[in-house]
Amino acid sequence: MGDKTMTAREAVGGLESGMTVGIGGWGSRRKPMALVRALLRTDVTDLTVVSYGGPEVGMLAAAGRIRKLVAAFVTLDSVPLEPHYRAARERGAFQLMEVDEAMFMWGLRAAANRLPFLPVRAGVGSDVMRVNPALRTVTSPYEDGETFVAMPALRLDAALVHVNRADRRGNGSCLGPDPYFDDLFCAAADAAYVSCERIVDTARLTTGSGPQALLIKRHVVTGVIEAPNGAHFTSCAPDHARDEAFQREYAATPWEEFEARFLGGDEEAYRSAVRDWHDRDARVRAVGEGEGAT
Repeated sequence: MGDKTMTAREAVGGLESGMTVGIGGWGSRRKPMALVRALLRTDVTDLTVVSYGGPEVGMLAAAGRIRKLVAAFVTLDSVPLEPHYRAARERGAFQLMEVDEAMFMWGLRAAANRLPFLPVRAGVGSDVMRVNPALRTVTSPYEDGETFVAMPALRLDAALVHVNRADRRGNGSCLGPDPYFDDLFCAAADAAYVSCERIVDTARLTTGSGPQALLIKRHVVTGVIEAPNGAHFTSCAPDHARDEAFQREYAATPWEEFEARFLGGDEEAYRSAVRDWHDRDARVRAVGEGEGAT
């Protein structure tokens, strides 16, 4: 239970090709993007990715790192369907297990409790059973005799999540309005790597309000990574909002071009490239506004 701090590079160094990796957050909200960028700098591939998907899925799919995706959706929120994910899916780049949001949560909960499956009503009577022919049903052994979907456990080799605050021992705090399911991702994994906006003393983690003041417990955490603005360009309320302008640039730019412009170096190079892009974008908009005034 000692000091678990490490770098993003050290964290992804614990990942291997062929692993099942869960990625926390929701859509384009509080995604562990610094860890995902670090992962993209490795040669790890052939991954099964489990996620309430956002741009991390789009990037990993475009880079050819995904063998199978387990997801309820893949969205940028303000851009309904993640375009790089869509392009990879349309060319058949990976397998897809698409399930209901509640089924997904129940799969994580089964894994967190080391159960092979959990029964869930979600999915009954829907096409989720047709598009996932490997799914099975189970009948209640009691008088009701109800039939449920037997959602298999989403057991993870590793989980990557991002929170607002963490201590050096692995306790994590979410200060935003929604904890999503990051705690379940960590509990469902053999190894969990938690990046955070800021590492603080343990006592400061208990000053928040709500059930997520101590969202993630140290016993399920392998490593802690301090990564200010580490969710960029997704949001991490209340620390920072989504960078909508840059997200639009990401969505509109061919993957090879985006990768070359923004992901060719380390994390500091990424931040510098983003700052330069914003500066150029501001100058272009200023010129456009000036021309409009004349």
